[in-house]
Amino acid sequence: MFTRRHLAPSSVDTATNKAADAATADSAPGSGGSGRRRRRPALPRFAALAAGAALALSACSAAGGSSSSSSGGDNNTITFLTFETPNLTPAYWDAAIKRVTDQFPGMKVKRLVSPTSDRTSYAKQLKASGQFPDVMIAVTPTGFAQAGDLYAWQPGDLTQFEVPDGGAIGGKVYQLPANTQTIPMVYYRKSMFAKAGITATPTTYQQMLDDSAKLKAAGVLPFQVGGGSDAFAAVLPLSATVATQVYRQDPNWLVERHTNQVKFSDPDFVDALQRVGDLAAKGYIDRSGLSRNYADSQKAFLDGSGAMYPMGIWFASAADASPIKDDIGVFAWPTDDGKLVMPAYTGGGLEVSAHAKNLDMAKKFALAFQLDKQNLDNNVLSDALFPAIKGYTPPSTTGPVFNESYQLYQQAKTSGTVVKAFSWEAGDDALLPGMVDVVYGAVEDVMLGKKSAKDAASYLDSEWAKQSSD
Repeated sequence: MFTRRHLAPSSVDTATNKAADAATADSAPGSGGSGRRRRRPALPRFAALAAGAALALSACSAAGGSSSSSSGGDNNTITFLTFETPNLTPAYWDAAIKRVTDQFPGMKVKRLVSPTSDRTSYAKQLKASGQFPDVMIAVTPTGFAQAGDLYAWQPGDLTQFEVPDGGAIGGKVYQLPANTQTIPMVYYRKSMFAKAGITATPTTYQQMLDDSAKLKAAGVLPFQVGGGSDAFAAVLPLSATVATQVYRQDPNWLVERHTNQVKFSDPDFVDALQRVGDLAAKGYIDRSGLSRNYADSQKAFLDGSGAMYPMGIWFASAADASPIKDDIGVFAWPTDDGKLVMPAYTGGGLEVSAHAKNLDMAKKFALAFQLDKQNLDNNVLSDALFPAIKGYTPPSTTGPVFNESYQLYQQAKTSGTVVKAFSWEAGDDALLPGMVDVVYGAVEDVMLGKKSAKDAASYLDSEWAKQSSD
């Protein structure tokens, strides 16, 4: 039994909330994700989309040069498609690349930069113009893999990875399963729990409902949940309830959905949707807050609007950068019987073009980049990722929120209760490509009271049928 954890009184006064503003700048899903396009945060960290042919035909390298065709040029030069954020700066990438090239005399890397967060669309444009990168990171493999554009990693390549079949498509792995992200955990404000007289974190679902009632009675919004232009944030409570109500009983549920063995309208999935709708109907989720984008909802939580914040592990980087980090704790979304269940996704690493002009060198670069200890440490410190590499331990300089999150994940691994994270899967486990935004819209409709859980589930089934026939 996962026992209810008692809380020590918080030493952080809620008057410090406004000082958390600086921590909201950058903790969106990062390089650990599948790369599948989502309605991601419209934050200043992303460059504006370049227009027309200029976007398709050019890409800045670290040195300011343009990309070259995969089929021409120096066979010792690898083109590497990256992306930049305030945390993942040009200096970050250049240092990471140099650590690898120093291991292989003669190896050169020309770094390309996606002009937006949508690395996959940019990779498609580069492919169309004959400039498909030799190596790329966090680009969704779906489509490219089926077209024969990506190298299929062999079992011998993947011996150091904890989940060697992570994100497999047709039984083959095209993207190194390098990092794990827990999606979601529940982050909470200790001071707000104390204000409501809550002395322990909930370990059963009923306890969480009881705590929510106490928080609401104390004038505290129980859950901060965003949405709006970044609708992926709204799906996180559903990812949690699908983990506890569906995937716990049937880990391969979404695989079975592809063969129509199960449906969204089945009772367990409807129950997962209903629970999310009930939280909103009871006022535990502020329906007006669903219009907030990702950055604003994160800022609202750090500013003191909402006691609990269901979010992916990437939030830990912002939490640990905030002055209220000691007032932020974490627990797993509770189950009915109190046993620990943790939704997580593993994948999101580097991919290699099957047509790379020097395939052997491109493979060496990708593996060395992905397995380099300092690169892994930087992923932890910059993006709060859990490297899924055998024998890896995080650096000693990680913050308290990351450490508590990591320990909770390790507990779930030990107990064998890690399940997939609904709507974040990749490869054969993934939703049909057109269904991601459909799911986002359906769960928002349920939370807003526009659709019942049963109607939303039936709608998902009808949309799935349409997508399957396309």
